[in-house]
Amino acid sequence: MSRKIISTSNAPAAIGVYSQAVRVGDTVYCSGQIGLEPESGQLVEGFEAQCARVFENLKAVAEAADGTLAQVVRMTLYLTDLGNFGKVNEIMARYFTEPYPARAAVGVKELPRGALVEADAILFLG
Repeated sequence: MSRKIISTSNAPAAIGVYSQAVRVGDTVYCSGQIGLEPESGQLVEGFEAQCARVFENLKAVAEAADGTLAQVVRMTLYLTDLGNFGKVNEIMARYFTEPYPARAAVGVKELPRGALVEADAILFLG
């Protein structure tokens, strides 16, 4: 199978040595997204705004791979405060409908650029 790099200007450019996503066959592996505005590269203010921006960024990457968030089969959330877990569920419900993807939520000490939340995803396009 061939490997295709996915890139879009509708999501923040990679801030390290990685790609926004990589497609292998019908599977797309999306790198972690934090709440950066694609245009400015700046982190949005506040947990809820960052969380929504994370899902908007993942949506843009999914669309660049000719997919949608409905095709996400696995997601990992990274939170600097697990007390925000309920808010994540509320915001995630704006972007996903049943059947929901498999998901893990991990508490972490800190994230790049001082972000409060990060998420990565795996899509199956088949």
